[in-house]
Amino acid sequence: MNLSKSLYTKAIQCPKALWLKKYKKEVLTPPDATALARFETGNVVGELACKLFPNGREVIYNPDDFEGMVETTQEWMEEGIEYIYEATFLYDGILVLVDVLKITPNGLEIYEVKSSSSVKDIYLHDVSIQLYVLKQLGYGVTSSYVVHIDNAYVRDDELDINKLFKIVDVSGEVDALQVDIPNKLKEYETYLADRENEPNIDIGSHCKKPYECDAKEYCWKVQRNIPEYSVFNIFNLGSKKQIELYGQGIVNIEDIPESYAMTAIQKQKVQNWKDQATFIDEDKIKDFLDTLNYPIYHLDFETFQQAIPEWKGISPYQQIPFQYSLHIEHSDGTIEHKELLGEDGVDPRYELAKRLVEDIPTDVTVLAYSMSFEKGVNAKLADSFPEFSNHLLSINDNVKDLMFPFQKKYYVTPQMQGSYSIKYVLPSLVPEMAEAYKSLNGIQNGSDAMNAFPKLSSMSVDEKEKTRTALLEYCKLDTLAMVEVLKKLKEVVDD
Repeated sequence: MNLSKSLYTKAIQCPKALWLKKYKKEVLTPPDATALARFETGNVVGELACKLFPNGREVIYNPDDFEGMVETTQEWMEEGIEYIYEATFLYDGILVLVDVLKITPNGLEIYEVKSSSSVKDIYLHDVSIQLYVLKQLGYGVTSSYVVHIDNAYVRDDELDINKLFKIVDVSGEVDALQVDIPNKLKEYETYLADRENEPNIDIGSHCKKPYECDAKEYCWKVQRNIPEYSVFNIFNLGSKKQIELYGQGIVNIEDIPESYAMTAIQKQKVQNWKDQATFIDEDKIKDFLDTLNYPIYHLDFETFQQAIPEWKGISPYQQIPFQYSLHIEHSDGTIEHKELLGEDGVDPRYELAKRLVEDIPTDVTVLAYSMSFEKGVNAKLADSFPEFSNHLLSINDNVKDLMFPFQKKYYVTPQMQGSYSIKYVLPSLVPEMAEAYKSLNGIQNGSDAMNAFPKLSSMSVDEKEKTRTALLEYCKLDTLAMVEVLKKLKEVVDD
């Protein structure tokens, strides 16, 4: 059996995913731009973490010569090198690369580097298979650690990697996992020994935990024809009711019995879908609209995150605003548009905060969709730049949430599929706006924007100009979409 630590952890989540990865790769969903960015972040964090263990040597990765990597590791261990990065070991077909191996007079220490901000259970399995291989090879391992980002760290002028990272001793946890590994390996070997027959493992909560499986689309839609909107949308995946209905062969919402016990919200979702009817509470929508005063400032931020903060005052994975769009709607129907896109390569926050307080007065209605995000960004800016603090916090005092009428089910259509996300509300109310996003060039959603901005510095002049234009067009459409959604709400009351 040929197995790496990444394949082992994939099998921990679902053995079928392991089999598909080995023998039926074509059905797996390729990683999207966000996933690729996450992989890239992991590599950068891994390289930086090696500086916590200075003067080591790195075994150069060569997928065509794992035996050579193993030999290099062995040679360096015999030389007495204290730290070996990507130390490589092979036992009975199981290949493991240890991020950082420390050689001490008392034995070996394993350090697994992760770009996350906490120790997840799956990481313990990752370390446990490394420990298993080293023990089977006869090495004495004294301790095992996970090195991860500390998101409470706030960068000063200089980056302090000793504060950026946390080193957590997980020896007890991974030692406890050792007893189950031989049985797991036998199980996986049995699955892999049968190349012709795909494992018959049903769908469930493991399809999304700890990660969304790259075989989910295949297992759910291709094999089982799970519709886009199903009992899995009404009831949480893995919940008692979802498991119960699925166990009875009920997937389609229209097949849920009338007598089935549900909460009031669940019943409403089910009935709306069965009736294919739109529900509108005009009085409640009017009450919401009455809280808005003209001019209305439709606001949307775009942000990105850094695992390793580049600038002073920023924490790992903090939401860093680099852009905003502002559509200002007046009582006579006229619309103004203002926007800012930060310069690449520099901290965009100060200029953004400065322009924001110039563009938005302290006493006007500001409308956002899912306002907690915009208010959170504003509050962080206020904390970072005291000179703008009072103004920014006053803006927050006047923020209203366009999501509110949909969240409270004042306006429900079957097309919303029980969701109040703008992803579902917009195509239901303003389908032409939803189509407009598809025609955008390059940047069509928040993830695209978040991934594009940090790469501007490395782009050619022409590519950078095109990307900046695409970012501006996308963010502008976000607030224009809000204007159109609000217009639909007004039409309900005016009819």
